[in-house]
Amino acid sequence: MRTRIRTLATAATVVAAATAGLTLPASAATARTAGDFDGDGYADLAVGVPDGAVGGRAKAGYVTVVWGGPKGIGAHGSIRISQSTPEVPGTPETGDRFGASVALVDLNGDGIAELLVGAPGEDIAGRGKDVGMVEAVAGARHGTRPGSVVLDGPSPSAAYGLSVAAADLTGDGGKEIVIGGRDKVVARVAQGEDSMIATVVTAPMGGRAPVLATGDFTGDGTADLAVGYWSRTPFTQSHVRLWSWDAAEQAMANVWNTDNAGVSALAAGDFDGDGHDDLALGECREIADENIDDPCGPEELAEGGGIHVHYGSARSGSFGYRQQTLNQDTAGVAGVAEDGDRFGAALVVADLDHDGRDDLVAGAPGEAIGRRAGAGAATVLFGGPTGLLDAKGAARSTGLQQDTPRVPGIAETGDAFGTALATGDYDHDGRLDLAVGSPGENAGSGGVWMLPRAGAAGSTAFTPARLGLPSPKSALGYGRHLGGR
Repeated sequence: MRTRIRTLATAATVVAAATAGLTLPASAATARTAGDFDGDGYADLAVGVPDGAVGGRAKAGYVTVVWGGPKGIGAHGSIRISQSTPEVPGTPETGDRFGASVALVDLNGDGIAELLVGAPGEDIAGRGKDVGMVEAVAGARHGTRPGSVVLDGPSPSAAYGLSVAAADLTGDGGKEIVIGGRDKVVARVAQGEDSMIATVVTAPMGGRAPVLATGDFTGDGTADLAVGYWSRTPFTQSHVRLWSWDAAEQAMANVWNTDNAGVSALAAGDFDGDGHDDLALGECREIADENIDDPCGPEELAEGGGIHVHYGSARSGSFGYRQQTLNQDTAGVAGVAEDGDRFGAALVVADLDHDGRDDLVAGAPGEAIGRRAGAGAATVLFGGPTGLLDAKGAARSTGLQQDTPRVPGIAETGDAFGTALATGDYDHDGRLDLAVGSPGENAGSGGVWMLPRAGAAGSTAFTPARLGLPSPKSALGYGRHLGGR
């Protein structure tokens, strides 16, 4: 299914006007960094606050872009972006939930990231309530330039913007924007002056946001799309499926499936360093007990949350045959597997130790620290020659939480440290850093931790109060939605 539209410019055109006139000196140009919204050479962090009030309108929502700098994120200020920002289309309204999904992506190839923002509660006259919308906002030095609507939903309760991602799916050098709604995932494909809206999947998802990730799983040099979703007909089912662009059909084609594998997160990375992308399924749990294929690996490894990895291969059509499964009871993994830990509920990938193999960071927002239930933790799982597990089935990892020495704060009940994760070179030292969201911090006001090189040394934290956000003591859940590189 596909629809051609001319009412919107291509994704590149949307932001080309927004970034026109923003020129950088050669020294700054060479220092361009993924996730850099203001073009200063430092990666920035987007934090979505969909439950925040704007102009007295409850849950209108906003996004803060927290600037990177020599001391990382949190020490160099931020800006607050909402639909009341002059360059942003629309008007803040009660329940818009602007910021429910966020991503910082360089859409037009100029080295400066644009901010993609989902507002699944957006109402549109003539279409009804909760139609939803995704917008692209272009950055400038310590500010914004004009943004535009990427796509809005076609009907009431479509809730476009529950999730968002972007990658070059067609191999033309541009980036397609993928949008998750209440019961649908679509991709906006740029084709010259036109945009084509390709339907990826339609299924009754019970209000859950579809989980999106991109990577080259087919080994053809072009990004593919991974989607995790739940459906309720004829009974509750769960799916993780891959789609690739079919140039002949001008559509997204389903190329690989694993069913009855329910996930909370997906992440793509080359964990074994063989040049082929692998796919990690976070907090993977089997839905159909009678399924003998064990889509999440051995069932005992799902306790407390398990991570199941499908590995890429040089052999055509052999993606996913080699698999590994781990949880907090796996040798070498920090912590102990306990019910409710939610290990793997958030995932992010980066080569943190600079060895040429990707590493995986797993959030466990339900982790109990001592008697403090739901304090939360994050675990860095290092890649190796055989992936996240060595030949003996053991992992190499580092555990991080608020009671880790040199990490600021105190682990408290309900902090939910590890709910969201992002990476970026926030201090521009050539190594990637880790941002960890803790939306339960300070009675639900929330906060974000900056861990240089994903370690405790030099780590800092910032909260809404520190950033001067309105109503800092309210239940903002700051840190629940992070968008980095």
